[in-house]
Amino acid sequence: MKIMFKEPDHSPAPPLERTPHIRFTGLCAGYPGRPVLHQLSAHIPRLATTVLVGPNGSGKSTLLGVIAGVIHPTSGELHHDGSRPPAFVPQRGAVGDTLPLTVRQTVEMGRWGERGPWRRLTRQDHATVETALDRLGIGSLASRQLGELSGGQRQRALIAQGLAQESDLLLLDEPTTGLDPEARSRIAELLTALVAEGVTVIQATHDLEAARAADACLLLQDGHLVGQGPPDQVLTTSALARIWQPLQAMESSPTR
Repeated sequence: MKIMFKEPDHSPAPPLERTPHIRFTGLCAGYPGRPVLHQLSAHIPRLATTVLVGPNGSGKSTLLGVIAGVIHPTSGELHHDGSRPPAFVPQRGAVGDTLPLTVRQTVEMGRWGERGPWRRLTRQDHATVETALDRLGIGSLASRQLGELSGGQRQRALIAQGLAQESDLLLLDEPTTGLDPEARSRIAELLTALVAEGVTVIQATHDLEAARAADACLLLQDGHLVGQGPPDQVLTTSALARIWQPLQAMESSPTR
């Protein structure tokens, strides 16, 4: 699939070693009156985990939204070589605590792309939902209200909803933020298994440990791509200091 927008920038990005699943060139996007992404060009490798790393406001969530198709770019080219629409797992804070949904109903929403919200799920749909619940270890929570769960449990429910979509591209926005080490480890193991099963994973993260364990990395600053490639080559001490030290200086400076 190829999506083109006005004013494309055709300068090629350095190729990554794996076959691309997503390619974008000269990509710009944002919100009314507030541009966020500026002329991004990169490849997202197929059957790999790619991390989007950068400070708050660097454009990680916006880039995920563009790839997911929920944010429309203002210019550039986007090529999506997947066979199914992406499965997008937002930050758990984006899902209200007061929604009158059980965990099972939340995961069943992942099948709406196949059936629509008003059609009854098939036996196969229910089997897919059960598998997703089991893989995230939340089958025993299926009848609980989403708002009753801990942060880690709710995050697993949202990831299970993403799995239920059975996409070959899984997008996650800060999936381990605020979780305990055991929960982070469980999610990391699941993502590794999904890649082995044929899924391309893209996650925005502040977790440098998780980022360094990924296959590829895009480093963002103020909506610009400032590094791409293997994490050990991108997430160097000097690169991280160059991005975060100006922010730390601003935070520590006295208010005038």
